[in-house]
Amino acid sequence: MYIVTVDAEKCDGSAKCVDVCPQGVFEMEDNKSVPVNSDECIYCESCLSECPTGAITITEV
Repeated sequence: MYIVTVDAEKCDGSAKCVDVCPQGVFEMEDNKSVPVNSDECIYCESCLSECPTGAITITEV
């Protein structure tokens, strides 16, 4: 299982993570990405490679 976090101060609201995530982990709220389905993360790292500001962190639990 993985914990997905987004640093709201770093997030530029590009929504690239929302578009690229095959599991639907992210949604946009107030122009920021929010991991709403963190338990669905399969650690494909697509969001990490697409995030232009490095705002996403994935930690294995």
